[in-house]
Amino acid sequence: MSYRILITEPIVDSVIEKLEEHYEVVVGTRGQYSDEETLVQAIPEFDALLPMLSCPVTERVLRAGSRLKIVANHAVGYNNIDVEAARQEGVKVANTPGVLSESSADCAMALMLAVARKIVDAQQFLYDGKFDGWDPLAFLGMELNDKTLGIFGMGRIGTAVARRARAFGMHITYHNRSRVDEETEQKLEAEFIPELDTLVEQADVLSLNCPLTDETHHAIDAGMLERMPDHALLINTARGPVVDEAALAEALHNGTIGGAGLDVFEEEPEVHPDLLSAPNCVLTPHIASATHETRKAIGMLAANAIIGVLEGTPDEEIPNLIQD
Repeated sequence: MSYRILITEPIVDSVIEKLEEHYEVVVGTRGQYSDEETLVQAIPEFDALLPMLSCPVTERVLRAGSRLKIVANHAVGYNNIDVEAARQEGVKVANTPGVLSESSADCAMALMLAVARKIVDAQQFLYDGKFDGWDPLAFLGMELNDKTLGIFGMGRIGTAVARRARAFGMHITYHNRSRVDEETEQKLEAEFIPELDTLVEQADVLSLNCPLTDETHHAIDAGMLERMPDHALLINTARGPVVDEAALAEALHNGTIGGAGLDVFEEEPEVHPDLLSAPNCVLTPHIASATHETRKAIGMLAANAIIGVLEGTPDEEIPNLIQD
């Protein structure tokens, strides 16, 4: 039997070619499968689905997939997939953990530096032809050295951010569902803060690296933003809905906090309009994992899971299958 694979939009060529060595592969166009109905209509013809995080792999989609054996998300997250419905339909689900920690941590640090040193505003000032020589009062920012970085979510990515921040001379505090191992704490000289509000109150920079759950949805709301020092910076490379965007926009316009760097948004691809005009706010279009190395690694993990399931490899030998 010839298996058919649907990749919902173009990804790294080498990943597509790897799957084409084994199966018939159909690659959608950008955004073609971003709505449920389109997926419902297409999925009965396919044995495996490699979707993006933006693709709604709902109960309807999974039930329509009469041939479907695996959904391998092109992402670490999988909140776009109804995992329970997949289990009921006998469909395996895979994600791509562990491969984007370094690129995501690089992005968090890039945003941190850009906001702290007002890089984007300074660049625009120069592009606008306003630069007339060195100015001792122009674009005064905040040094990261000797500042406290509060990390909300000390998993792989949070730990990678902490390693980089230590090289900048920052003090590391963190809040997590559970305390990390003693060796990691000692290596990073990191202090565990049991309460999120305490972490927020003490941080000069707050980096969000937590998963999106019912508990973390709008964890950073108007109340939490009020607790931040007025010079503090908020960096979000986790998931958009962790932050109440309207409250953040208001806090930036009111000077409640000193700045923000965001790579993710509540209603992607929409961005709250008041963020677009907010002072000292750097916005990037969900590019944290956008390196050649990481995007290839993500695709290969997904492809290997598909090959493993279709070729009958035992579940325990496919490390990125979701077992919960």
